[in-house]
Order: sequence, then structure tokens, then C-alpha cells
Amino acid sequence: MTTKNLSLLGSRRSFLKTSIAASAVFALPTIVPSRSLGRDGATAPSERIQLGVIGIGPRCTYDLKAMLNFSDVQCVAIADVQESRRSKGKALVDSHYGNQDCQITRDFRELLDRKDIDAMLIATGDRWHASAAMMAAEAGKDIYCEKPCGLTIDFCQQLAATIKRTKRIFQAGTQRRSVPNFVKAVELAQKGKLGKLQTLYASVYTPSIDNTWLPPEASPNRDVVDWNLWLGPAPWRPFNSQYVNGKWRGQWDFDSGAKLLDWGAHTVDLCQWANQADDTIPTEYEPMPKGIQCTYSNGVKIVMDFLETPFANRPGWIQTMGTCPVRFVGDEGSVETGDSGDLEVSIASLQKELGDNAKKVVGLDVSTHARNFFDCVRSREQPVANAEVMKRSHVACHAAALSWILQRKLQVDPVTENFINDAEANSLRSRPLRDPWL
Repeated sequence: MTTKNLSLLGSRRSFLKTSIAASAVFALPTIVPSRSLGRDGATAPSERIQLGVIGIGPRCTYDLKAMLNFSDVQCVAIADVQESRRSKGKALVDSHYGNQDCQITRDFRELLDRKDIDAMLIATGDRWHASAAMMAAEAGKDIYCEKPCGLTIDFCQQLAATIKRTKRIFQAGTQRRSVPNFVKAVELAQKGKLGKLQTLYASVYTPSIDNTWLPPEASPNRDVVDWNLWLGPAPWRPFNSQYVNGKWRGQWDFDSGAKLLDWGAHTVDLCQWANQADDTIPTEYEPMPKGIQCTYSNGVKIVMDFLETPFANRPGWIQTMGTCPVRFVGDEGSVETGDSGDLEVSIASLQKELGDNAKKVVGLDVSTHARNFFDCVRSREQPVANAEVMKRSHVACHAAALSWILQRKLQVDPVTENFINDAEANSLRSRPLRDPWL
């Protein structure tokens, strides 16, 4: 936490001690539950990380349910532009704590102004992730941000630079970095158990671009749905209720990298990690009929494999691995894994290294990843999916998407992350923002 927040916590502790001492002298004896004072292994209220939430749809609800189980974290406020969602979020939080204390608001900036909030869970649609995260960092908040964290290469770079300058703790919601079977697969690759790495396979959605507008509908009262705030920095278009209920996915104005980052933010990130390339990106990106081939300066390749039917009948993949499968191939063997928690290696001698897989963790589980974030909020160490890690894996995905859009091979300087001798590609590294957008 910041020095300011630590000071605030100190003030809370002093107030609590003073109040207890005063009651002992001037009041009748009161029984205070030991749990309320932080005994019996519980965390005292003055020591809890105060959490605010920006955007509470289905994915955020999943994340938040895991975070509510941490005794040293207290969700105190929720912001969402839709009244139905923020009310449902408040009901979830209040039910968990057994009180009515969770505050709700339409405008997330009210949460950023609160000095008692230490960290933010940001789970809006893609269009808002980078802007909201940067605003939160400037307000002195630590951030757990759902992916994709930026609509463009430029957004991802700006976000990483802002986190570095403000010295905030940032965790991208690429939780598979903390799920045991993916961690084990990466370990086998990094330790040379597969021999010299050759090709890393990342499953991704088949990319597409949709610029059509849904039929205009009358805009609701902004207390019901604040359409202007929902759009945020994205280009204006008429309201349609389907957008706010998830139909924004696949829309170029609202989605990331022609849908490539929906899975790629996870699977390409795991390939980066397996290749020990968190400090760089592939330098060449070439579209293929059913994928994109990306090549590192060390010769290792990532193949982003387009899955026409992501949830079933995926040629070339083990069908039982579940969603977001990855495969790492070396010159001595391979390992494949996915959200089912299963692992399969081609080298018989490695079977014993896989250990007991009876207690499998599904790839969607965020518990360990969120715990890593909150531990780092306290220690000020870098979490496993920090802003620099996020930036490079996201930039690699965006560069691959642009090679598919332009239908040509692109070369990238891995230091500046600019395209080499391609002005058109460089012009697509950013997008204009709506001005004014609030």
C-alpha cells in the first residue's frame, strides 16, 4: 500500500485502540468478538485491503467471489453504469459480509476519489480497461485488471508506462499463469525437459472484424444505463440494449485485436513465458491460411492456431484438454495442456514428473492469481502477470492481428515495438479517442 494508505491504516488502528480503552473506563463491560479484533487467525478491519470494483458483469462476479474469500480483503464499493448490475453486485457483497455496507455508484470516478480504497478490480468491457486502469493508477490505487488490458499496442504501452511511473501494483487477469497444470507445462519447457524449444502452439479464436451498428433504440435514463459513460473513450454510436448485454464482443470499436486477444491474451502469454521471453516479443509475424506464425530472434516460433469451433472438434488438438489449450514442442518431445487441468507429454520418462493430478484446478480459477496480487499489494513486489509481462504478450497479439488484417508479413523492433518500414502498420498501433468522451 502507499505511504498515505499505510498512514490511514495506522489511524484506524489508533482509533480502535483508543475506543476500546475509553469503553473500559467509562462504559459497562462489552463483549467484543475476538474475530472483530483480528484474533483467532482473522484479519482486523484496520489491516484489510479495501477493494473497489469497476464494472461488475459475469466475469467480474466470478473474480469477486474468489476475492471475497480472503479475510484480509474487504470489498467496500462497486461502480457500474448499469443499475441492475451494480445492485446485483451489492447484494452479492452484502450477503457475504452479512451487512448493508457495500456502496454503489454509477460513475467509477467517485471510487477513485475515495482515500479509503486501496485497490481496484477492473472488469469492464475491453474499451475501458486501459483508460480506467491508468486513471486508477494516477489516483494511487493498485489494480487487478481483466484482460485484454488494452485495445491497441499504444494503449498497452501507455498503461505499462503509467504503472511504472506511479509505482502501482498491477496484475493482468491472465490467471493461467497461476494455474498448476499450465505452470507445470511451462516448467518442463523452461528446464529443457522437452529438449531445445522449436514451436509453441497457442489456440486463438478465428479473427474477424465487425463494424456494423445495431438498430438504434431510445437511450434509457442514465441512472438505469449511462450510455455515454459506457462508451467512454470508444467512438460514439446509438444505444442498443444488446451492446450492454454482451453484444459488443467482436465489434472493432469495442473488442481487442479482431477477437484475437480473447484467448490469445492467455495462450500467447503462456508461450512467451515458456520461451523465457517476458522481456521481448517475436520479431516477425506472418499470416497463414488458418493461423499466424510468429518468430523470435532466437528462431523459436509461436503458431497462433485459428479455432473455427473453439469449444469442440478442434483438429490438431487433444479434444479433452478443454478451452485455451497450448502445446510446447522441443526437439525431444512435447507437452500439451488446457483448462481441463490435464497434461499430456510425449516423453514416457516425464510422466513421473507430472505428479498427482487428482486435484485438478480448472483454467478459469482465479484464486491463486488474485492471492498473488493482494500479497504483492502488501509486499510491493511484482506479481506474476505484472504490467511489463502484460504489455509484451498483448503487443505480440496485437502485432499478429495486424499482420492478419493487412495480410502481409510484418517485422517489429522488439525494443521500440514499432513496425519496421511499414507506415500503414504503424498507423494502426493506436486509435483516435472520442473527445470529449465524458
